[in-house]
Amino acid sequence: MRLVVADDSMLTREGIVRLLADAGFEIVGQAGDAGALLRQIAAHRPDAAIVDIRMPPTHTDEGLAAARQIRAAHPGTGVLVLSQYVEPEYALRLLEEHPERVGYVLKERVFDVAILIDALRRIEDGETVVDPTIVSRLLGRRRRVDPLESLTARERETLALLAEGLSNRAIAARMVVTERTVEAHVTQIFMKLGLDADSARHRRVQAVLAYLRA
Repeated sequence: MRLVVADDSMLTREGIVRLLADAGFEIVGQAGDAGALLRQIAAHRPDAAIVDIRMPPTHTDEGLAAARQIRAAHPGTGVLVLSQYVEPEYALRLLEEHPERVGYVLKERVFDVAILIDALRRIEDGETVVDPTIVSRLLGRRRRVDPLESLTARERETLALLAEGLSNRAIAARMVVTERTVEAHVTQIFMKLGLDADSARHRRVQAVLAYLRA
């Protein structure tokens, strides 16, 4: 898997590069700002890019803007966005526009190489990766009208894992139930939330997150 790594902190960038190189990934480019990142993507056409959400010059959402450009201009390149803070509105913005081959994880997790590799492999497979902390924050928000009120505890647990982008098989393994049980939970969730249960996997994630944002 060929990667470009973008982070304005040289120490963080080099640390990620070293971890991934040791794990067998090919690092074809590095960048310290959004402009350099886009040039690296155009030059190397990597399988995926790892992008810090805050980069020069304003250190606000340059990385997010670059990620959106990459997904629009280079659909074959996946993007894993890193954030130092829990910013669910940024995750929602990216996922609603480009619901497949993207990920949004907290920066603190990237130095757990197993989590980083798993996220990259899932993105390579066309999946969506959302940090569990962000999913928990979305599901735990207080609302005047709670769209999740009708869900059982087990259905809420299933929805949280579904929103992370896990397949039914992966959810079954995580919950220690059969895949058929998960399918039943998913059917009930989409029925209760008024969502299309027949849509593709990444569409299901997009629909869940869009609904939670409403």
